[in-house]
Amino acid sequence: MLIDFHTHVFPTSFQQRREELVTRDATFAALFTNRRARMATADEIVTAMDEAGVDVSVVMGIGWTDPGIAKEANDYILESAQRFSGRLVGFCSVNPAWGESAVAEIERCVDQGALGVGELHADSQGFDIASGELMAPIMKTVSRLGVVVLVHSSEPVGHLYPGKGATTPDKLSAFIRNFPENTIVCAHWGGGLPFYALMPEVASEQAKVYFDTAASPLLYTSTIFPTVVGVVGSQKILFGTDYPLMRHNRLLGHIEEAPITEQDKRNILGENAQKILGLGQGA
Repeated sequence: MLIDFHTHVFPTSFQQRREELVTRDATFAALFTNRRARMATADEIVTAMDEAGVDVSVVMGIGWTDPGIAKEANDYILESAQRFSGRLVGFCSVNPAWGESAVAEIERCVDQGALGVGELHADSQGFDIASGELMAPIMKTVSRLGVVVLVHSSEPVGHLYPGKGATTPDKLSAFIRNFPENTIVCAHWGGGLPFYALMPEVASEQAKVYFDTAASPLLYTSTIFPTVVGVVGSQKILFGTDYPLMRHNRLLGHIEEAPITEQDKRNILGENAQKILGLGQGA
């Protein structure tokens, strides 16, 4: 089973409402002020999945700052996951700074089928991901509900790009230490966090931490695959494209050409995701 763990879909109206949404939501403004920035609907991603041979995609929000827009986007994701049952898995988007409102929205969405929370985007959403006190309400909620949290991650060096932010490995490590019982996915290779697993004390903190490959060819050369497999193991890596930012085949080519074992590739391309999401169990 080929699973894309990191994609985004939007209600059809959002394309026409771009100017309105830019003024209302800081994360949307950071990512989509430029009219060349692509948005996709659920129908479009399923078509792209069929073309690339992708079986399942995790569809998620972008870390909304406006609660009304977040709920509208969450509803669309939940409805899409129901309409394309077996093809789309929904994650809901909240802002931890909303406190009890964020908890209530997570509970509502999980009750309607969401299997995770994400993408959290600390910089544009304006919260401190390293604050145990701030993050505790939603992290305790997702732990109780048995779902996953996916967080945007940033490299402390390298080129700038829309939405990069400063959620760097040091902040992610503090977040992970605060919530060792939670299953956490750090997007975009954790901003380089896997490299620090060469330090035993860092590796010991990452028992329930995974890293997705979203937008990898825009950030790293293809040698990142054998490098990270050598440091943390293929069982910690999740295939993710960041669609529609990136088409599937470009990243699939990097994995197919990587000098790693066929089992490593199977882990990355779907087996790890199946275990985390509980897909296909009992089949």
